[in-house]
Parts: sequence; C-alpha cells; structure tokens
Amino acid sequence: MLILYFFIGLLASIIGALPLGASNIAVINTTLKQNASQAFKIAIAAGIAEVILSYYALHFNMAVKDFFNANQWLQISIAILLLGIGSFLFFKSNNRKSKSATKSNKLLKSKYATGFLLGLLNPPVLVYWLVVYGFINTNNIMLSLQSSLLVLFLFFVGVYAGKILTLYI
Repeated sequence: MLILYFFIGLLASIIGALPLGASNIAVINTTLKQNASQAFKIAIAAGIAEVILSYYALHFNMAVKDFFNANQWLQISIAILLLGIGSFLFFKSNNRKSKSATKSNKLLKSKYATGFLLGLLNPPVLVYWLVVYGFINTNNIMLSLQSSLLVLFLFFVGVYAGKILTLYI
C-alpha cells in the first residue's frame, strides 16, 4: 500500500509536466542548442522546484479550497483576469526588444538556477497541485502533512522522479 503513494506522485507529476511549460521549453531549447547533459541540469533543478510547489500546495490545500468555495466572486474575477491577460498577450506585438534581457541572461547562466527559477515561478503548477490534492483526498486516499513521514517521502520521491523523467524524455 505504501508504494501506491510513490506511483500516485509519479503519475501526477508526469501528467502535470506533459503540457509545454517554461521548464519544458528550456530543456528542449538547451538540448537543441547545447547538449543533453546541460538540459539534464535544468531538469534536476526543476524537479526540486516541483517538489517544493507540491509541498506548498499540500500545506495550504484545505485553506485555499475553503476560501475559494466561500468566495465565488474571486473565482469569477480570476477567470476574467486570466482571460484579459491572455487576450492582451495574444494580440500584443513583439516588435520591441527589451534592454533588460541581456542583464537577466547574465543572472541565469547556471542551468541549475534556470531550472529552479523556471520551475518555482510557475503559478499554473501550484494550481495543478491544489487540484491534484483535492482529487486525491476525495478518492479514499488521504494525503496530508499529518500522513506518516514514509508516505510523504515516497510521494515526493515519486513527484521528483516523474518531473525529471518527463523532462528528460
């Protein structure tokens, strides 16, 4: 039964990492422009960030769920805001080149830093893990911070392995 938590973490992480995100694109781009070992550095650090985000979502799962259920206006506001931002970005022209891009490139020379920052600064991943924990806890598989240390360890090892496996493939 304990190994089930590893496979749940593995499967949830693979499903969450399949859609193209910033870390996926960085791994693909690095593989094409440099080599697979440099891309693997990004994947390692992105896996650590994925575990941090999934832990954070586990910690605040019930509080966020109760808050969103009590405030439907917030759900509607977020949907409208995301739709507006998406529309703006869709119709925005990319003619201007930023001068600050060269400065930020110097900060992100390390592939580990790139992978970690791209993995950690990814709000959709946090929302995904909130949904995953809601789904897990409604299907007779309880996972919380009060779970045994072995259960949490196996689950987070599965999350890490799933993220690295998906990015490496």
